[in-house]
Amino acid sequence: MAHEVRGVVAPAKGAPVTIETVVVPDPGPGEALVSVAACGVCHTDLHYREGGVNDDFPFLLGHEAAGTVEAVGEGVVGLEPGDYVILAWRAPCGTCRSCRRGRPWYCFDSRNAAQGMTLADGTPLTAALGIGAFAEKTLVAAGQAVKVDRGIRPEAAGLIGCGIMAGFGAAVNTAGVTRGDTVAVIGCGGVGNAAIAAAALSAARTVIAIDVDDRKLEWATAFGATDVVNARNEDPVEAIQRLTNGVGADVVIEAVGRSETWKQAFYGRDLAGTLVIVGVPTPDMTLEIPLVDVFSRGGSLKSSWYGDCLPSRDFPLLVDLHQRGKLDLDRFVSETIALDQVEEAFEKMEKGEVLRSVVVF
Repeated sequence: MAHEVRGVVAPAKGAPVTIETVVVPDPGPGEALVSVAACGVCHTDLHYREGGVNDDFPFLLGHEAAGTVEAVGEGVVGLEPGDYVILAWRAPCGTCRSCRRGRPWYCFDSRNAAQGMTLADGTPLTAALGIGAFAEKTLVAAGQAVKVDRGIRPEAAGLIGCGIMAGFGAAVNTAGVTRGDTVAVIGCGGVGNAAIAAAALSAARTVIAIDVDDRKLEWATAFGATDVVNARNEDPVEAIQRLTNGVGADVVIEAVGRSETWKQAFYGRDLAGTLVIVGVPTPDMTLEIPLVDVFSRGGSLKSSWYGDCLPSRDFPLLVDLHQRGKLDLDRFVSETIALDQVEEAFEKMEKGEVLRSVVVF
């Protein structure tokens, strides 16, 4: 039996989102039906609305979510109705060449629900990142529903499903930040501040937060930044040099996703330092840099997909850190909103007024 629920839909490129009736099927083999408790408003959802990901409109938005399993399909093991879960947009297949090599965090055939959700008139919907959680219920592959301890409220838990994991993992998994490192983070939104928190937890000696908004830099200090730089007032590369005895940072994490900030990260590294881009660029962005600079500076230039995480391993770890008082996930929640306030939340996000708005059902 199909379920009719309310959901937030992006109908066309650049058009305001609308609240629509969404038809969600019962789970088939390998699928799970999840009752959504909370879902964060992530910049990636805005990318979808603006056509910055692809043009498969209409989109059912929302992907940073936590909730309760309502039903599972045939063949599902290790997950049952009543389980408290965080939704992940990576569900390793276990059989692709990356999974077979023991690198499931790079899975090239991540699982999504086989059945699609639709509008009431039968129009197929594209679920953002294979989730579509700005809805009262959603259908996902069972592997996308990661069981966690109930001792974390869904407003905070859901954020682990994307922004927190992306930033935290960029520092810990991709960059391998360790004791005594100097780290700079360019862009102090939700992802950047998660990277800052991770660097601080990893005992980095110096954690430099860089942004153009003093309010975000204030947030960054609360998450563990030792120094802040407003890039409107000071060249960020020069600032990083100044704060690292003239040599540059061991690790620079770019959490904006723009060519100009990537270049700042590149030149802000120490020789043989590591650059990690976790900010998501749009398809039209290009990069031009002298190849001799890439050769002569050495080090590592990396991209971080989802913080190179393994959700089944890393989500419970972050929940545990929160419960032990080492990672304050509640601090990322700027406000809770209703489903029909997502468009307003996009405006606040673009203005830098919030770290995360979270839809609560």
